Amino acid sequence: MGASLLAALVAAVLLAALARRFDVSAPLALVVAGLAGSAIPGFDDVHLEPELVLFVILPPLLWSAGLESSYVALRRNVRPIGLLAVGLPLATTFVVGVVAFHTVPELTIAAALTLGAIVAPPDAVSATAVGRRLGLPRRTMTLLGGESLLNDATALTAYKVALAAAIGVGAGWGTALGTFALAAVGGVVVGGALGMVVHFIRSRLDDPLVESAIGLVAPFFIYLVAEEVHGSGVIAVVVAALLLGQRETQASYATRLQDKAVWKALQLVLESFAFLLIGLQLPKVISELRGISAATLAISSAAVLIAVIGVRIVWVYVSTYLPRLLSKEIRRREPEPPRAQVFVVAWAGMRGVVSLAAAFGVPLTTLSGDAFPGRPQLVFLTFVVVVGTLLLHGLTLPWFIRVLGVQGDEAHSDAVATAAAQDKAARAAAERLDELLAAQPAGADVPERAAEVLRAWNTRRRNAAWERLGRDDEDIGESPTSAFRRLRLEMLAAERETFIAERDAGHIDDEVLRTVLHGLDLEEATLNRD
Repeated sequence: MGASLLAALVAAVLLAALARRFDVSAPLALVVAGLAGSAIPGFDDVHLEPELVLFVILPPLLWSAGLESSYVALRRNVRPIGLLAVGLPLATTFVVGVVAFHTVPELTIAAALTLGAIVAPPDAVSATAVGRRLGLPRRTMTLLGGESLLNDATALTAYKVALAAAIGVGAGWGTALGTFALAAVGGVVVGGALGMVVHFIRSRLDDPLVESAIGLVAPFFIYLVAEEVHGSGVIAVVVAALLLGQRETQASYATRLQDKAVWKALQLVLESFAFLLIGLQLPKVISELRGISAATLAISSAAVLIAVIGVRIVWVYVSTYLPRLLSKEIRRREPEPPRAQVFVVAWAGMRGVVSLAAAFGVPLTTLSGDAFPGRPQLVFLTFVVVVGTLLLHGLTLPWFIRVLGVQGDEAHSDAVATAAAQDKAARAAAERLDELLAAQPAGADVPERAAEVLRAWNTRRRNAAWERLGRDDEDIGESPTSAFRRLRLEMLAAERETFIAERDAGHIDDEVLRTVLHGLDLEEATLNRD
């Protein structure tokens, strides 16, 4: 099992690399590859363990998403995000539960609601990946990203309540509301408190390597502590990540560079592994269906899948337009979203590995010792919903985005804002340089040549942002900034080749080479950013 998991991990990363190379949706490709790979000997015993997903894969993915999220944008869109992340999972739980109860004879109402909670949270990783690749508008990306940060908490809490009722633990309305309240409040308190502790510790260090290491273990620790006090580990990790993300400007440049590289790589590995695991579960799911009518499975599968897709479409449209119809304040405060963007949000309902983990976590028996009602059908229907939505939405969402022309128009406004800010920053830098030069003590003057170089560098950075607003170099010829960048990059390449040759000749050590290459890499990164 361990060797199979390791092989699956390696295969997932290689397949993700191929998907990125040929600009194919990685989640979709990995699920299809998993379905095909499940027939290969050695991979048919790779089972998805709920603890692996909930305690190993989920926390760092939530942490990474939280660090990249904009607290300002989330706060600005708190009402629609709340409706998507809290209201929609609860509505899905209820609607799917009712549909499953009437189409799967073995399911009790509590077991059916458990299924509804399991398939309630969309996996927005794949949707946001498509959105980034095709340039969705920023507000649409904010809604999808904000939904993905919190919908797992809502669905998993509903899952706990429904599962408790299904196995025989009394859970009335008071208990259910208390569970929700404890999960939300506990998650916020734990996340806020431990997030501040992590920030305090990291801010007192001057070691980027240790700071990044602390950041790597933080999501696991915070998730575990929140779950131990019966709070929501999801909410705790998200709150702490948002807090750290807002304060990343207080970290050193080395820590920021290292954190970004580490989390990008880890995110790719975990996401790829999770989606490949989904497809590899096919043999296990099928093995539990012995003796169950194919007709019953087909009818219930179609009914549940349609319910999952339909409730999201209805909810998104109703929650978008009904509040605007009823509230003049909402109409005044929030511009009406384009209909094409509303449809994209409604259609971005792919389910993921969290749903499968929750399904496999359903116990085999109830507290009375009886078999859990309809567990094989529950797991199978979850698999159908996850794979069905990934294939259906994954194949059609990019096409809809292109056909409807749902693309962001923020590029020019961002460039104008960046240029204005860069101009203001350059003026402040020039003023600071003049102050420092004027304050030099007698006999310690900065050489005039050094001052000229600094002023020229500052002017180049000031002009670069404005030049990006105009036509490209093919239209107007090479700009001074572009010429500077091209020539300096060629010089850096020559320096790099020389240092490597010196290492190969035995004149400098590998450690020396790595040190000087790091400096060249930082300068090249600065030039490419401009």
